[in-house]
Amino acid sequence: MTENISDTRSNLSNKTLKPIVSYFKRNLGILIAFLLIFSIMSCMASNFFTVDNFLNVLRTVSTNSYLAIGVMMAIMLGGIDLTGGSMIALSGCITVINMTSFHTPIWLAVLLGCLTGVVAGFVNGSIVTFTGMHPFIVTLAMQSICRGAAYLIANGAPVITEDDSFSQIGNGYLGPIPLPVIYMVLFLLLDYLLLNKTRIGRGVYAVGGNRIAARYSGINIHRVEIMVYTISGLLAAFGGVVLASRMSSGQPAVGVGYETDAIAASVLGGTSFFGGTGTVGGMIIGVLVIGIIDNGLNLCHVNSFWQYVAKGVIILIAVYVDMYRTTRANQKINKNRILSK
Repeated sequence: MTENISDTRSNLSNKTLKPIVSYFKRNLGILIAFLLIFSIMSCMASNFFTVDNFLNVLRTVSTNSYLAIGVMMAIMLGGIDLTGGSMIALSGCITVINMTSFHTPIWLAVLLGCLTGVVAGFVNGSIVTFTGMHPFIVTLAMQSICRGAAYLIANGAPVITEDDSFSQIGNGYLGPIPLPVIYMVLFLLLDYLLLNKTRIGRGVYAVGGNRIAARYSGINIHRVEIMVYTISGLLAAFGGVVLASRMSSGQPAVGVGYETDAIAASVLGGTSFFGGTGTVGGMIIGVLVIGIIDNGLNLCHVNSFWQYVAKGVIILIAVYVDMYRTTRANQKINKNRILSK
């Protein structure tokens, strides 16, 4: 009886520890890089290692995390989504203009702002899946359309709101934790469940890994692609609403280059440009690395232009590592096939 209880406890312990060990093994490289960057920034900036600064970093990276979730899934399909930054501007402007010019209730204005992202994402996904055009071209075109629409709607100038209730969406707290961080955690949890516990999530991995095999296995590729780009558009639009709330204004010029941060966070977290590979856990670390670099350089009063240089270098290194890892894995598979013959 005692031995059975001991075996049961051992099995439960193994089941609990196995995902944790697997996570650390899979993300060991980026975790080491994260700790190294964290240590360097702590030494360089005296006010970096504080609770207030950590909360500020989390609030700042929350916007990038909304975008990175959608971008990660698009890359997992073997595609890309470049619409995020301009969608942030457009959804923020639409939300604030509806409140100030048409006196729309806050909840309806927010809903309309988010629906803008749903429509744009749905259009992106439909064009990609039904025309065969490359996602880079489609989302680049939509990026330009959304940016132009934001300027047109706002007449080229920021739209200000003084509504305190709207400001609470992005500036409020739940206890000591900023609300944007709460949204981020919820979206990350939902994305994890989507990718690991639903048919759509399994479809994303399957389509990105091998489209032909996915089609023959009965997966509706059109539905998966449209769903992914629609979710990406929705999350970007929600990020725009939250950012407009934080700034108490709709800014048609905001969000420039935000999609670059999202791409950098995704590839740093292990999402492969070859498709079929990506995890929420890895992407979280990528988001934090980008956020810590930005925050640390700002605290050290480093010219902000160097941040663009750093992110560009990070993307190049991450993509090269991904290519090297994929090539090695393919060589190993081919070698095993030859030996088996």
